[in-house]
Amino acid sequence: MPVQKLKAFLDNNNVRYVTISHSPAFTAQEIASTAHISGKELAKTVMVKIDGNVAMAVLPAHYKIDFDRLNKSAGTETVELASEEEFKGLFPNCDVGAMPPFGNLYGMDVYVESHLAEDEEIAFNAGSHTELVRLSYKDFEQLVQPKLVSFSMGE
Repeated sequence: MPVQKLKAFLDNNNVRYVTISHSPAFTAQEIASTAHISGKELAKTVMVKIDGNVAMAVLPAHYKIDFDRLNKSAGTETVELASEEEFKGLFPNCDVGAMPPFGNLYGMDVYVESHLAEDEEIAFNAGSHTELVRLSYKDFEQLVQPKLVSFSMGE
């Protein structure tokens, strides 16, 4: 099960979390609805290429990435959406599109939309299209040490 690597990491770091099982869902809005979680609390992971390197952009489910803002906020040369071919092999045992926002477990940078840091708790895909993990944002930030930037627009 994909969530095992993540659970082991959280357990080894003595982090409190809850797993939420739900029926298969693929878009952030479907997931939030199926799991009965606010779209503000649900963090979606979007795979991007920043200066040619694959990275994670993590933002509230109901927000959209503004690539120009991410580029400026991150102080980088180029930012673009990564293709599935460019990242699918980087996440063994994870369903494509359901990667948890723990880039540190996969050797990549994580950029978090600053609005997400306002939430006490966040929930996110745990490697499958049927399971979420919910934990405190502070624990997430401590474990992942993401780059906190402003790069999205709410819907």
